Amino acid sequence: MSKHQFASWLQEDGIQLTEKQEKQFDLYYRMLVDWNKKMNLTGITDEDEVYEKHFYDSLTALFAHNFQKVKNVVDIGAGAGFPSIPIKICFPHLKVVIVDSLKKRMTFLEHLAEELDLQEVDFLHGRAEDVAHISAHREKYDVSIARAVARMSVLTELCLPFVKRGGTFLAMKGSTGLEEKEEAGKACRMIGGRWLDSYSLTLPNEKSERYILRMEKIDSTPKSYPRKPGTPSKKPLV
Repeated sequence: MSKHQFASWLQEDGIQLTEKQEKQFDLYYRMLVDWNKKMNLTGITDEDEVYEKHFYDSLTALFAHNFQKVKNVVDIGAGAGFPSIPIKICFPHLKVVIVDSLKKRMTFLEHLAEELDLQEVDFLHGRAEDVAHISAHREKYDVSIARAVARMSVLTELCLPFVKRGGTFLAMKGSTGLEEKEEAGKACRMIGGRWLDSYSLTLPNEKSERYILRMEKIDSTPKSYPRKPGTPSKKPLV
């Protein structure tokens, strides 16, 4: 059963959960299911599936990047808090900013952070295309991360402008990850990035493929990017 295997899966990769953290994940699950009755947060509500396909899957980012040296993270389109809230639970020192365009989800996340007693988690209601042009957030983050938001060619334009030079953009992808990486080469170059090696894995029980595409920020993003809201998805940089 995934819930009971969860801690041991993480321990195999050097992540030791405290009793407090295990209780935080338990409360997270219960709040997710409860709020999901009132709004569409996730199609997955079975406890074991949530632990594997949401919690564990979110934390695989920790296997691909050293978050111990990271100070701040921006999560673009976090939805029900994935992947940044599970990461924050495991690494309480992180300053996390979540950007999402749906106000109802933000209400859930604000309440969740309060109930989980998570400090230094901020929520920005808005579109990434707009927020990325605000000086307080443009090229200010060690890590930008996104999970299941858009194709990589689009996602690069939305996420990489938030990353400071020398920082990293992590895109969490399913089985099409390497295919998406190939089509996003132009976007990577234009927005100021350079590909790093990708990290691949399979989920322990379900055995589905996962790829974490890693991009280093080597140049400042041109001021014209990201383009106006909706344009990156309508006219991706391919």
